[in-house]
Amino acid sequence: MRNSAIYTGRVNTELPEDPATLPESLDFDAARTESERLTTEIERYRLSYHSEGVSLVSDAEYDALVRQLEAIERAFPELAGLDSPTRQVGAAIVSAGFPTHEHAERMLSLDNVFSLDELREWLDKTRAAAGRDVRWLCELKIAGLALSLAYRDGALETASTRGDGRVGEDLTENLPYLPMIPRRLTGEGIPEFFEARGEVFLSTAGFEALNERQHELQEAYAAEQRAKGVDEAQITVRYPEFANARNTAAGSLRQRAEKKNETELALMKERLARLALYVHGIGAWQDPAFENQSDAYDLLASWGLPVSP
Repeated sequence: MRNSAIYTGRVNTELPEDPATLPESLDFDAARTESERLTTEIERYRLSYHSEGVSLVSDAEYDALVRQLEAIERAFPELAGLDSPTRQVGAAIVSAGFPTHEHAERMLSLDNVFSLDELREWLDKTRAAAGRDVRWLCELKIAGLALSLAYRDGALETASTRGDGRVGEDLTENLPYLPMIPRRLTGEGIPEFFEARGEVFLSTAGFEALNERQHELQEAYAAEQRAKGVDEAQITVRYPEFANARNTAAGSLRQRAEKKNETELALMKERLARLALYVHGIGAWQDPAFENQSDAYDLLASWGLPVSP
């Protein structure tokens, strides 16, 4: 059984059933103009999210743009180039200084659907790909940063981001500050080499605690400035609140320790220590000894990997 026998999908309930209805009067020239506009906009949002950890629009808004572009490409196939955002996973790396890492097996993203008809179509496609009947395990989607953990002989070899699905950033240098990632697995049946795929995230409590810490640091900094005689209106915000948990998790994970002073390094360690990880899938793995997601979770958990509860 190949690793692709573990299937995941996402049902998007935030949008109307068909957010990509094209006007009947749309001609080729207008379609090309709109396709170029959508491509530019989608690429900007995709790059910001995958490479910089910043969400400029909601998932629903982003999905609607992709759906519009897909509709145009269906109506005008000649506009669907191989480099279209509808055919891409993740984004090319804008490096924060980390080395790159090529995944042993391509790291894909989740599918999504917008209607019951599309859900049925996805179910049929999945059954066909599996070549057998399929049972379903449903889980909440966690908003964080996708991570691939490569283990060899039970020892963690690399921890890397998805990147463009083939090449990601190698974050292994940050492992000393990431207690939620097991360095060595124990138990029976551990393969010689395999990739575990998961999501690094920040819990609501962890996010609130980090923002409380930011508030404390800002108050201390402001008090220091007042003591120096700086006018209140001239005191800058040195420790702003974090906007949301997903961006904070992604940004924290992609920090580098080098060139940080003692205070900055302490803050980096504090933020990284609050991150959590759930492993929810696999990448490269020769002849895995399970047939469904539940059994995969049981096996991975028995080796010490954190899985979805």
